[in-house]
Amino acid sequence: MAQNLFGQIDPPQRLLMGPGPVNAHPRVLRAMAADMLGQFDPEMTAYMNETMALYRRVFMTENQWTFLIDGTARAGIEAALVSLVEPGAKLLIIRAGRFGLLLSEIAQRIGAEICTLDLPWGEVATLEQIESALIEHKPQVMACIHGDTSTTMAQPLEGVGALCRKYGVLSYADATATLGGMAVATDAWGIDVVSGGLQKCMGGPPGSAPITISDHAAKYIMSRRHVEAGIRASDTLDGSRPRISSNYFDLAMVMDYWSEKRLNHHTEATTMLYGAREAARIMLEEGLEARFDRHKAASNAVVAGVRALGLNVFGSDAYRMTNVTGIWIPEGINGENVRTRMREDFGIEIGTAFGPLAGKVWRIGAMGYNAVKHKVLLTLAALEACLAAEGYKVSRGAGVDAALAEYSLLKSY
Repeated sequence: MAQNLFGQIDPPQRLLMGPGPVNAHPRVLRAMAADMLGQFDPEMTAYMNETMALYRRVFMTENQWTFLIDGTARAGIEAALVSLVEPGAKLLIIRAGRFGLLLSEIAQRIGAEICTLDLPWGEVATLEQIESALIEHKPQVMACIHGDTSTTMAQPLEGVGALCRKYGVLSYADATATLGGMAVATDAWGIDVVSGGLQKCMGGPPGSAPITISDHAAKYIMSRRHVEAGIRASDTLDGSRPRISSNYFDLAMVMDYWSEKRLNHHTEATTMLYGAREAARIMLEEGLEARFDRHKAASNAVVAGVRALGLNVFGSDAYRMTNVTGIWIPEGINGENVRTRMREDFGIEIGTAFGPLAGKVWRIGAMGYNAVKHKVLLTLAALEACLAAEGYKVSRGAGVDAALAEYSLLKSY
């Protein structure tokens, strides 16, 4: 019987204008094609150190412990929570969308005592609400989402770290959807641990989770240190607190791996490190403020364009992420039919929604390599054509014209 070897992978070209992943920058893909190195080759460990230095600037921090977790963005989230939260410890979670609920899911598996500050999807927490929750619940750790793509809202974090330190609480923020597109001002905000991903504003593929850890949090994590038997040295000292309940996501051992100790905890995902390193280089070459301005310009153009088409934008303009826009699906229009037409007729993907917004909202992402004028204009033109094909009355050309007008107010992107 002939063996079916299928065919060589040759995916169709898509313009990924959803909430992520997005098209990876060609330079990132080229970097990932470089040859393998052994994990303790001096060239490889030099690349690791360079990656740490680059991501300190990406995270806007001086934190020594700034490195990569091998795995998608969720690996960074889980590593942070399992290393910060002991079984039975009290964890305060700010929940206003799908990914706040994800924090609860992970925390339940850890065995945390979960308390929550729950808000309707699309709202953000005020400092007063956060402080009241800290006073009421007296948690050991507070966790939140900086930019939740399920609602397209960005939680303001200025002052949050200071509040947590005031009450002796460790703080964690997931910046998967904002890192590389909005300011993630780790030190200015005083957040103890922040993690991200490559597949959105960083312009890389999913598979690597950058993370940064304050000295304060690192000291706590090391108090839970427990080195596995096969790689222990005779002088290894474990911490005094309960060991971290995951081996792979044990930040104490991962930190030892990225330190000069080079603890053989795992084999670094070499190809992903190459990609992550190049993604950071591209961002820093562009400049942080220029990068953030480019994403904001793309977002403003998307918003102007969809409103010119007579569509309503989800959520508050004051707190909208500058890389993902939620759009209410017009009454009488089948949202999935529009998404299918965009993919099949134009090769463009936009996103649907989750939870209470499922079937009600589209999400258009202009992130990383895709946060540029011509890709925004192509997406708006395709959306207009597909809406018209589904019977929605549109003023032809209005969306593109409005977006062009928005771009005309700015320098070229």
